[in-house]
Parts: sequence; C-alpha cells; structure tokens
Amino acid sequence: MTQPGALLDNYGHYIDGQWMEPDSGRYDDINPATTDVLATAPDASVEQVSSAIAAARRAFDEGPWATANPEEGARCLTQLSAALLEHVEEFYALAQLEWGCSATERMFHVEGPAVMVGRAAELAAEPAETTIDAWGATGTTVLRYEPLGVVSVLTPWNFPHTLNAMKLGSALAAGNTVVLKPSPLAPLAGLAMARLIDEHTDIPPGVVNVVTPTGVEASKLLTTDPRVDMVSFTGSSAVGREVMAGAASTMKRVLLECGGKSAALLLDDVTVTDELLDRLLFEGCTMHAGQACILNSRLVVPDALHDEVVDRLAERARKVVVGNTIDPAVQMGPLISEPHLERVEAMVARAAQDGATVVTGGRRPPDLPGGFFFEPTILTNVAADAHIAQEEVFGPVLTVLRYRDEHEAVAIANNSPYGLGGAVWCSDVDRGTEVARRIRTGQVSVNGSLPGDAPFGGFKQSGIGREGGMIGLRAYMEPKAIGVPA
Repeated sequence: MTQPGALLDNYGHYIDGQWMEPDSGRYDDINPATTDVLATAPDASVEQVSSAIAAARRAFDEGPWATANPEEGARCLTQLSAALLEHVEEFYALAQLEWGCSATERMFHVEGPAVMVGRAAELAAEPAETTIDAWGATGTTVLRYEPLGVVSVLTPWNFPHTLNAMKLGSALAAGNTVVLKPSPLAPLAGLAMARLIDEHTDIPPGVVNVVTPTGVEASKLLTTDPRVDMVSFTGSSAVGREVMAGAASTMKRVLLECGGKSAALLLDDVTVTDELLDRLLFEGCTMHAGQACILNSRLVVPDALHDEVVDRLAERARKVVVGNTIDPAVQMGPLISEPHLERVEAMVARAAQDGATVVTGGRRPPDLPGGFFFEPTILTNVAADAHIAQEEVFGPVLTVLRYRDEHEAVAIANNSPYGLGGAVWCSDVDRGTEVARRIRTGQVSVNGSLPGDAPFGGFKQSGIGREGGMIGLRAYMEPKAIGVPA
C-alpha cells in the first residue's frame, strides 16, 4: 500500500490562506475497517466558522477572484488538477484508510476528481457573456452570467474527495469564493485538498476556506448566515430539507443532491449474461458497500426471469471478497461507522419481519470481527411499497421486485419518493430508450451507456438543481440581461 504521507495529518482549519488551530478541540477520525484512530480533526465553534465566512466574503467583495478574467481562473484550476493528478497515490491511500475505497472503485474516488477539476478549468475559460435575440427588445440584449458570491459547500462522507473536487471546481470556475465543510466522518479529504490548494496553486487567500465542525449550530451557520449567497449540499434528503429551510430565511440559492432509490429494469427481451449480472450486482449492491446515492438498489425483473436472475446473483454475492481495502484482493470494504452499520442491520431485519426473503447476506461477516462490515445482501418477495423498497438503505442491499408487463415495470420504478438515477437493460435499444423516457429520474442509462459530462441531479426528493457540464457551472451563477440601445 502506498502511504498517504503528508495527506494523513492532524490538520488545523484552513481560513483566509492560513492554517488555524481549532477553538473547540479535536475529534478522532476513525478507520472504518479497523476502528483505529487515523488522526484527529479540528473542531470549530460558531465563531470560528463565522471567521471562515468572513474571509470568503472579503475575498469575493475586495479580492481579485470575482473580477479576474476567465483565463486566470482556468489557470489556477489547471494547477489544482495537476496537483491532484500528481498526488493520486497518496489520495488513494487516504481513501482506503478514511472511507474504505477498494481498487475496483479507485477511478471514481481518486483519478476522477482530478479530471473533474480539469474540466472545470476548461469551463471557466468559456465566455460568460453573449448577445441573444430576445423577443420585444428595442436594442441589443446582452446575457451575462455572474458569480453568486460566497458558496457554502457541504459534502458527505461516502465520496468525499469526488464531491469536494466537483463542487469546488464548479464554484471556483464560476468566480465564487467558498467555505467547504466536509463530513466529520471523512474530514481529512477536504483538509488534504486545502493543502494542495495552499502549496500548489495561485488561488488567492480566502477564496477557499475549509472548516470541519461537529456541532449543529456551527454547521447550521453555513446555511443561515446572510453573508452566504448559496448553499451546495450533497447528503440525505432529510438533511437536505433542513438545509433548504435554513437557506430560505435569506433566499439563498440552493443546489441539493440528495437521496436515491433508483431502479434497474430488465426488459423481457434482455439476454442475461454473466457480464450483465456482475454489473447489476456492483451498481446495485456492492459499489462502495452500497454507500452511493446513485446505486440502482431496486432490481425490477420480469416473472419469467426472476428465479434465474436471483439464483445467479446470489451465487455471485456469496463470492464477493469483503474486508479491509488495503488488501488488493478485497472487492468490497466497510460501512463508514458503527451507528450506520446498526442502521443497515435494522433495515434488513425490518424487511424480513415484513415478509421479505433474505436470499443471501443480511449479517456481519462472522470472519471479520473488527471493522464495520456487512455482507452483500439480496432480498426478494418484497412489495413495491414496502419500507425496504421505498427508503434508501445506503448499504450493500439489493431488493429484487417482480413485474408482469412493461407498464407495471415502469410503475414500480416510479413508485418512489426519490428520482435520481436508473437503468434499463434490453435487446431492443429503441424500446429501452422509450422506457427510459417514462422513468421519472434525473439520469437513466440504457444498456449501461452513461450520460457522461451531463447535468446530474434528481426529481422529487432527490434534490433541486443540477451539477456537471455547462448547466452545472451556470447553477453557481446568476443570469443578468442588459438592454443596450441599437
């Protein structure tokens, strides 16, 4: 294993270009595979979070970042992308230790974030002003996109480095300044990003600030303080609603990417190959131990294929190597914490009480007494409106649902408070694409074809707004129309 080196450290907060000692002590950052303490992270009071907001406010109102030409912003983000690529091995080692990234997921957690920042640099160089042909205009209409101001970026623990990079990249490319608050369960990822910004880029002081409070009031300040113009949040739908309520007091712009309970539909003409089954298991159950909002955790299968698909998936699930991801043979790592492990256990137990059949898994691996591990689990005999089919488990649990015809399959997919992702697998691509159009979610793949650098976000309780590509960049900006006399 590559050692995380300088990225594994007892950091302070990063405020106004300086490393600050915490004013509320420190807390332990736990390795979920071993329960050992990796490092200690800095806690922050309301006052220290306020100072980070003040630094971002000054940097936007008085500093050069918001008024810099697009080429300068692009140059600084290119520096950050290059630094992230230079340190990929250190970030991979950190990812293995802090949030249990396995080798099969490395691209999503390590190289991907560096590429995202590079893409943000490209978008930063795009013109933010153009003329448009506007109906009723008496002269020329100039459409201009301007940065919003100070953006609070609140990221979760499941893909911390990826989401830190994606949100920071877009917010900075748009010309905003940022206060980043990572999850207390994975604080080092954000602080390590700050170290690279500090040591390898020309991003001015105060443009990026990173604080890692554990207290509710200190965290809430990032959603209620009037000096903050926008909140960009990824996490549960329950917390997303609280973020939205806090932001409403000053009508802050919000970008919310929340929970998911996405469905993968196998149409009745699909050929069930080994490759397809492996992908269904990974994308619906074992990817990052099921701790991914985009997981297709409901598998909707025609009656004629149900038993065969379940048997073959269960056989594969039993062979998945679970353990500490520093072992390259391990395919699935731990859940993030003991409370989260207990939550997943309780949801599976409730499903069984409600009549579900636990085909395989459903428990902690008996040969792994240390760490927060849970076996890949497949459930059948579940009604579409059952609790386990409606609520996000955020663990390695795949629920298989039967259907009789295409209409019922689509109805099951849409029977959810969420609408983030989904998949359709078929032989007739035209038919599969038409089915995808009927699924009420933000993204759908047909036969595994992912949308790429396209808007990402959800319908219903999966969130508000979109990230990714130019539409995602504009989400961090405000449009202004200027009428110029002919």
